[in-house]
Amino acid sequence: MAGQDKRTQILEAAEREFRAGRFHEITMDSVAATAGVGKGTLYLYFRNKDDLFFQVATSGFDEVCNLLRGRVDEQAPFDAQLMQAATAISSFFRNRREFFDLIQTEDARAAVSCHRAKSAWITKRRLLVDALAEVMRRGREKGLLKKTLPPRTAAVLFLGLLRARSRDLERDHPALETAELIGVFLHGAAAAIPDHARGRS
Repeated sequence: MAGQDKRTQILEAAEREFRAGRFHEITMDSVAATAGVGKGTLYLYFRNKDDLFFQVATSGFDEVCNLLRGRVDEQAPFDAQLMQAATAISSFFRNRREFFDLIQTEDARAAVSCHRAKSAWITKRRLLVDALAEVMRRGREKGLLKKTLPPRTAAVLFLGLLRARSRDLERDHPALETAELIGVFLHGAAAAIPDHARGRS
């Protein structure tokens, strides 16, 4: 079996293990058994359990970045490009949500939020910001975003809206549709001010 196929096999087995049990209960031995490989094989691809967990949590991330660069239709209207980007990003984080929640829980923090994992996540997040910034740059060139708003800043703001919807709004408030979220990003949350009310305090 090719190395990449073996790595994928291990990642899939580890994902099943991490979904089924608590982080501290999962061992490299149990992952190896589920994957049908020797324990030593795991260490050919992953430094330790923390590294394995992080790779499981972020698997698919590079595909999302590549999709933003290669499959968001540059000729489509800007709001349609934002829709494509938001759909891809939201789908990824929705599928990985429980892993990112686990990273942030108190009992797992010491294990999986080590300096190395944090640094690795920051690096990956920058890749996503850079990929999304390319979409924002096109919007600015079309005059649909402020010239004073750097594309990377616009990307961070847009990701913040997506994160707020995923982590806060879906739990306690009615779902915010993607089209409405994009409308808030492009036009703000204020209602249109009637002509007769303009200038009044």
